[in-house]
Amino acid sequence: MSSTPPADPATQSRLDLAVSVARAAGTATLQWFRQSALAVERKGDGSPVTAADRAAESLLREQISAQFPDDAILGEEFGEKPGTSSYQWVLDPIDGTKSFISGVPLYTTLVAVLKDNQPLVGVIYSPATKEIVYAAAGGQTMYENGDNRAVEARVSGTERLAEATFLTTELKTFDEVGEKGSRGVYNQLEKACRLTRTWGDAYGYMLIATGRADVMIDPIMNLWDAAALQPIIEGAGGYYSDWQGRPSVHTGNSLATNPQLAGLVLSITREG
Repeated sequence: MSSTPPADPATQSRLDLAVSVARAAGTATLQWFRQSALAVERKGDGSPVTAADRAAESLLREQISAQFPDDAILGEEFGEKPGTSSYQWVLDPIDGTKSFISGVPLYTTLVAVLKDNQPLVGVIYSPATKEIVYAAAGGQTMYENGDNRAVEARVSGTERLAEATFLTTELKTFDEVGEKGSRGVYNQLEKACRLTRTWGDAYGYMLIATGRADVMIDPIMNLWDAAALQPIIEGAGGYYSDWQGRPSVHTGNSLATNPQLAGLVLSITREG
């Protein structure tokens, strides 16, 4: 685990479980990955869902409830289970279902823990690439690349947007926010940055945390999309906020970058 473990045993025990269950649930999704018989349904909002999503979230819920029965749980597929403690687990069993159903390996399993509604623990596990990043608030983010050897994750040191790689998840979402949309924000960043790619969803935030990309923004984020990200980005020495510069996972959009670029990116996103 982390070379700088949290002093609070309650936090450390939840971080340990979050890493364990993310691996287990993510690995379970591989039995459906790139299988021609995989059935894809559409939810009420038009987004896809599969048996893999539901099975992975069920596994997560069972293992979390067995160890921390008093903690609340919120998941994308099965909603909210109330709790009596100050902790809430937030789950996205397959973040990047569109990648998953397309046979693209850049999907992840997300596990987060909030305490008193603030991010405490975050895990991003990429089953197909066997990569994982994890952190607790105030601790160092750790990265493993399938070899069970944990190293400290660090954001890039890029200082100019002209040298930066800019990521987002899906271009059309920039047209779905606000009366006029926010395509102008995307256009400005695309023009300013060296490279632009939609290696998005949570895998993109893993790339930010490990210094392989420099800027990522998304105009639409649910809590289960965002909750794991803040401890991971900050624990890697990065900057995480919403588009107005508020360090929150509750406001519906996100920005992750390094400290050198944060002000430059915020000068653009605040316009959106």
